[in-house]
Amino acid sequence: MKKFKYMDYWIFIPFIILSLFGVIMVYSASADYYLLPGGIGAKSYLFKQLMFVLIGILVVAFMFLLKESKLRDKRFLTYFAAAIFISYIYLLKWGQNINGATGWISIGPINVQPSEVCKFFFVLYLANILSKHSERIEMNPNTFEYYKSPLILVLVFVFLNFLQHDLGGTTINLAIALVIFLAAGLDYRKGIGIIFSGVASFVVLLPVVVSKININTSNYMLQRLVGFAHPFELAKGAGNQLVNSYYALGNGGVFGVGLGNSIQKKGYLPEANTDFIMAVVSEELGLITVILLLVLLMIIITRSIIIGIKSNSMYHTLVCYGIATYFTIQTLFNVGGVTGMLPITGVTFPFISYGGSSMLVLSACIGLLLNISASEQKQKQLELEQ
Repeated sequence: MKKFKYMDYWIFIPFIILSLFGVIMVYSASADYYLLPGGIGAKSYLFKQLMFVLIGILVVAFMFLLKESKLRDKRFLTYFAAAIFISYIYLLKWGQNINGATGWISIGPINVQPSEVCKFFFVLYLANILSKHSERIEMNPNTFEYYKSPLILVLVFVFLNFLQHDLGGTTINLAIALVIFLAAGLDYRKGIGIIFSGVASFVVLLPVVVSKININTSNYMLQRLVGFAHPFELAKGAGNQLVNSYYALGNGGVFGVGLGNSIQKKGYLPEANTDFIMAVVSEELGLITVILLLVLLMIIITRSIIIGIKSNSMYHTLVCYGIATYFTIQTLFNVGGVTGMLPITGVTFPFISYGGSSMLVLSACIGLLLNISASEQKQKQLELEQ
């Protein structure tokens, strides 16, 4: 247990605060769910989320104490990849449809989302395989020889993810892969070109695509796009979530109306305890609380990047950058959807939103970060003693 003296509290304490705050807000956001058809009492959500957090802390401890070699074992990564692939194939035929997406597998009372697990797999797999060839890539950054097999796997998994109508998960997984590829030594000019082309295409093509979509379309993903572009025109349909999110944000102001006093959660705002929990947080506790939560997340993300920059291990660096990308993009997508700055993608807010798959995968990432941080601290201490 000597490893605990190297605990990185800049990561662990924000994680605990965010997770416990999430339990409180899930309970508050679910307070009136029992009034809805087929609704469940808030205490049920409270118990489940508390259970997810407690299991998440155990996952953090397990990942913190786990030997790095176990995660880099070829057999483990092969089985991991096979499990995700089989899960995606299963979803194509038997996936449970929730809000238009078929991204969940029901295992008793728990819904497992393979796309969430895939984010963690991408971090482990890409960091491992690319770090093994880092010196060769650095010597010849223009070659794609060492990117071919991981790139094929990434594209296959991302395509299978897209078939589940999970635009948010698809994009986050792509972003994780792209950042790790770039950090591994891909020619930065090509990387910048890819990023610039992607962002420019999104900015230019999104309004064009949306303008061509029939406002009364029945397609799930297209509905989200037209709801983003015309929320008030579709206030009783595809724009319902966004309009009620606006009302929640406006009602909350800077300091909020008080914990438990949200109006929009009383049946007006769909997914109040998951995708749109930050609208409830803003309404009840105000903009200032939202900013504080973002600061806590930024501390974890910044710490992850700093560890990656200072590390002499390419594997550690790539893992840290991958996790930082995961947390950053997921946060931006959620906040962007809640505020109407981005189309709604069904992405949860890290550690705050209700859900087991997301909480456990995020916890695994936190545990891995703590593990790497401890290894780096121990290595530096040994160097100083020599």
